[in-house]
Amino acid sequence: MTRRTRSATAAAIGLCLALAAVGCAGGDDGDGSSGGQGTVTLWTNAMEGRGAEFWRDAAKAYHELHPDVTIKIQSVQNEDLDGKLQNALNSNSAPDIFLQRGGGKMQAMVDAGQIKELELTDTDRGNVGEAALEGVSIDGKVYAMPLDTQPEGIYYSKDLFEKAGITAPPTTMDELQDAVAKLKAIKVAPIAVGAKDAWPAAHWYYNFALRECNQEVMQEAAKSLTFDDPCWTAAGDDLADLLDTEPFQKGFLTATSQQGAGSSAGMIANHKAAMELMGNWNPGVIADLTPDKKPLPDLGWFPFPSVSGGKGDPTAIMGGAGGYSLSKNAPKEALGFLQFVVTKEQQEAYAEAFDTIPVNKQAQGVVTEPYNISALEAFNKAAYSMQFLDTVYGQNVGNAMNIAVVNLMAGKGTSADIVKDVKAAAEKG
Repeated sequence: MTRRTRSATAAAIGLCLALAAVGCAGGDDGDGSSGGQGTVTLWTNAMEGRGAEFWRDAAKAYHELHPDVTIKIQSVQNEDLDGKLQNALNSNSAPDIFLQRGGGKMQAMVDAGQIKELELTDTDRGNVGEAALEGVSIDGKVYAMPLDTQPEGIYYSKDLFEKAGITAPPTTMDELQDAVAKLKAIKVAPIAVGAKDAWPAAHWYYNFALRECNQEVMQEAAKSLTFDDPCWTAAGDDLADLLDTEPFQKGFLTATSQQGAGSSAGMIANHKAAMELMGNWNPGVIADLTPDKKPLPDLGWFPFPSVSGGKGDPTAIMGGAGGYSLSKNAPKEALGFLQFVVTKEQQEAYAEAFDTIPVNKQAQGVVTEPYNISALEAFNKAAYSMQFLDTVYGQNVGNAMNIAVVNLMAGKGTSADIVKDVKAAAEKG
């Protein structure tokens, strides 16, 4: 993966995710803050369990270091976050710190003057790493603080694979379809997806597009929002072919992705389904939905399989590259808290709470879970990476794509309809 300075357009394309980082402390005081006083508000999508507990603990630890500063944490359901945040930004009532999706969504906030550039110290940059900062920069200015890497792939139950006689993770679509058949034979849902939330279903299309389209086509689409290459239709055809094998659980169109035992993550957590395509926040979500509220001991990970005849590099990987941003009126204490949460100790706690790969290299020693090691190895080998397409193409085009994919999965649309609807949304701006 080539490291380079990125223009506004390149930042929207989001071809670099974070892996390497160095350093151990941030901020002018050496503890992640330049001092100050007041209340800082933060919105996160961590709703329950260890993730929400991390933010409460981090806020408490920061307050102990800086008694005059109180960090007020508010959890917002992931599917509600974007809409609620946009309304808050538009009405000048946004929280000081909030989860940033990156890509086209971040670009729109910058264009509207709604978020601040982060004035980082050399120590901060060392903690995060330049590769990570490239993914959240526009014209050389940093607009979010990355906390982890987010390579997407397929999480699976090793126990269910063994029971079904699947000896190795699938590397091709033919092998994936063979695994689907074997899992059906043992009366297990092969793949879980929460299509009610739209985006988890759409991620199947994203990954097929990553395999069918070459890097240049995907870059050009991000710049011009043109989708004329036949690879976009081919991606929909691939998804339709997979649907013909009936790989998803019964009722997948009305299932959520992360809420309760009946969600797609809940089905993995309770061994009701064998696989789920998701970003690397998934192990933490799954852990909170297991019967004992502990990590799933047989959880594994493999990259999205190759597609025969696809023009995309088979090692390319889909993933997020967001972080946390500051709204335009955020006080200096808000930056101090972001500097604090990328220090080594906080990054170790973050990694353990979310079962993820921390951005701070000095904290990566806590990454021992096989699924995270597999994801990290695949990411290191990837020829390039691409942000989630609804992030890259912005909210209007991204939402149109997501809905069109769900329509295809519901039998109410075709691969050609996906392209038609996306083009229509792009023309509207």
